[in-house]
Amino acid sequence: MGMSDPIADMLTRIRNANHRKFRNVDVFLSKVNINIAKVMKKTGYISGFEVKKDSDSPKGMLRIYLKYSVSKERIITGIQRISKPGRRCYAGSSGIPRVLNGYGFAIISTSKGIVTDEEARGMNVGGEILCNIW
Repeated sequence: MGMSDPIADMLTRIRNANHRKFRNVDVFLSKVNINIAKVMKKTGYISGFEVKKDSDSPKGMLRIYLKYSVSKERIITGIQRISKPGRRCYAGSSGIPRVLNGYGFAIISTSKGIVTDEEARGMNVGGEILCNIW
């Protein structure tokens, strides 16, 4: 049986591993998860990621390396899933909300790929608001 919301599963695994201050976390491999990890790396919320091809899972896993400050404080203080399979949340380019007045960012799936809210406003495109991270 398949998973109903793989993005929420990825965000929950990151949230739980970050809370326990793990060094890395494995999530299921998909193109959307890879693109979300790329955006998180580009914004500096994770230190990196890699694709693991193991014999345990047929598709493979995405290993995400979490990032902490020098004093062992968490870089990611919160992750919130916005658009869900039961209730999709879309916004136009002028209606994209700011996360904590600019202290966080939203990850948005647009026609030009998965980007941050600032990049979507700069490209003047809207899309589905996947999640907020701060």
